[in-house]
Amino acid sequence: MARVALNAGAYTARSVIASAQRALNLYAEPMPEHQGEPASMAHYPTPGLRLLGTLPQGNVRGIRQATTGGIFAVAGDGVYLVDPSAWTGTLLGNITGLRPYPVSMQDNGNTLVIVDGTAGGWTVDLASHAFAAISDPAFYCADRVDYLDTYLLFNKPRTPQFYSSDSLATTFDPLWFANKQSFSDLLVTLVVAKREIWLLGERTTEVWYDAGAPDFPFAEVQSVFVDHGIRAKYSVATYDDAIYWLTYDRAGQGYVLSGANYQTKRISTFAIEQAFTRYPRLDDAIGFVYSLGGHTFYVLTFPHADATWVYDITTGLWHEWLWIDENGTEHRHRANCCYLINGTVVVGDWENGNLYAVETSAGTDNGSPIKRVRGYPHLLNDGKRVFYRQFLADLEAGLGGNQLPQEPQISLRWSDDRGHSYGSPVMVDAGATGEYLRSLQWQRLGYGRDRVFEISWSGQWPIALQGAWVDATPASS
Repeated sequence: MARVALNAGAYTARSVIASAQRALNLYAEPMPEHQGEPASMAHYPTPGLRLLGTLPQGNVRGIRQATTGGIFAVAGDGVYLVDPSAWTGTLLGNITGLRPYPVSMQDNGNTLVIVDGTAGGWTVDLASHAFAAISDPAFYCADRVDYLDTYLLFNKPRTPQFYSSDSLATTFDPLWFANKQSFSDLLVTLVVAKREIWLLGERTTEVWYDAGAPDFPFAEVQSVFVDHGIRAKYSVATYDDAIYWLTYDRAGQGYVLSGANYQTKRISTFAIEQAFTRYPRLDDAIGFVYSLGGHTFYVLTFPHADATWVYDITTGLWHEWLWIDENGTEHRHRANCCYLINGTVVVGDWENGNLYAVETSAGTDNGSPIKRVRGYPHLLNDGKRVFYRQFLADLEAGLGGNQLPQEPQISLRWSDDRGHSYGSPVMVDAGATGEYLRSLQWQRLGYGRDRVFEISWSGQWPIALQGAWVDATPASS
């Protein structure tokens, strides 16, 4: 039988006759074929969600562990001190109400600052947990707060300006501000990476650093200019020395960039960018980064499009990360914000006050089954018909059954019209615990000139998918 390999991530092309390889709640990991391993890629299930606790309000708009160890979350309009022993929240105060958008939080070792894009700004004393509104007249509000060299940094919304606090303080000098100056666009947001400030504007980006000047500490890095702005101000995230964000070109086409060492790299694929064109809006995208199982992922969620895409920074491959409701309908993932807290990846829910641990051992999304789907490449023989005698999934068996109500089911369906439509799924049992040699196969699958197979399951079991073997015989015409 011939092996059908799965050598990449999600790629459903503009036309499905080119590619229909969906990767839903599965991510790829390269295997060392040079050591004799059987496949180039193994596809593993994305992690599930384990409920930690529920805050009195929702949605969860931000979560952060301060440098002193305290855990703070914003849910609805409430600011909470979170007790990690029970994951309950003590209300410290309230910010602007009736806003579903993310907040930004940062501390300077003494004080946590919260901004939400409105005229307000708030502080939490990290020693006493006293909550207060910022009343300094030189605080001009912000969408984002970051930190560099003892200074808290803010963008001034709807202007080209950014400004900073005094050193190790939440007071402000009215003259401590500067304009994004290399191009005439407005500043949208800022982010600190590698001890430098990236000022992301509507059309362009420039980089500043701490020059130590007495009148304003920061200055622009000369001869550095990035001809890309940011489309979605909440999409920016950092990992290591790089930043990631959703941008768009001068023609309005949205795509995803990474930036490091003053260079940018387009990391979205043609297929994903084509998906963006179908979304009602892109400027609402929310981005964050998390690491698990040796992989680091940049997560990009589109609330209005109800979709979540994930870029594996480690491999450079994409997959979809979706949640399935009780009717089986696909929605964006539950995670609305994320922070690594005491070694656990913790996310907050976009709809309620739930806090979850993101874990590979969690087989469900807080009790909801996780649907896994992987499309295979087109199979054809110079336009001639092919008789498919057998499809044998290279899928790990024998990892579920004894702890579940029934043995896990694997579904296979296929398209004979070049990926435009699929027939009814055919199910097989994946075997009880210990049936590691169980053959997951489908027999007598008919004829096709251009066939696309698709496999799916939703069992609570950790498996590896490495492609398939197909027994096929070409016809004479």
